[in-house]
Amino acid sequence: PEQFPGLVYRIKDPKSATLIFSSGKIVCTGARSVKDVNTAIKKVVKVLEEKKLGSPKKYKIEVQNIVASAQIPARLDLDKIAFEVENSEYEPNQFPGLIYRTKDPKAALLLFGSGKIICAGTRKIEDVEYVINHLLKVLKSIGALKKPLK
Repeated sequence: PEQFPGLVYRIKDPKSATLIFSSGKIVCTGARSVKDVNTAIKKVVKVLEEKKLGSPKKYKIEVQNIVASAQIPARLDLDKIAFEVENSEYEPNQFPGLIYRTKDPKAALLLFGSGKIICAGTRKIEDVEYVINHLLKVLKSIGALKKPLK
């Protein structure tokens, strides 16, 4: 309790970790889909009821943060992106990825020279798709996509 104020309950199927707090709040992390979140939460609630640790009758599941990854079939010119794209930060001596932030929808993306993209901070899959598609248009327009790695 002195290190972390909650209980970490790991589930194998669907693979996820559920954080349970004394306030009654439950946070599911690591799930691969919203369906998996629902399944994991139901399993946790069932265990809480079986162990007589609580009996949540009504609860609302709300997505707070989606982390998604994409691999585009091209290398990225991170120096060019940093120079030409607003809201981007690139300090290759500190971290190999470029950080690109969007405002609407709000998201933070990590771009790597290999073409790997990590998107975090959105609450809807549609927003992830929009942000990545918009980013790809920007990268094409400035010529930041290089030939794919062989």
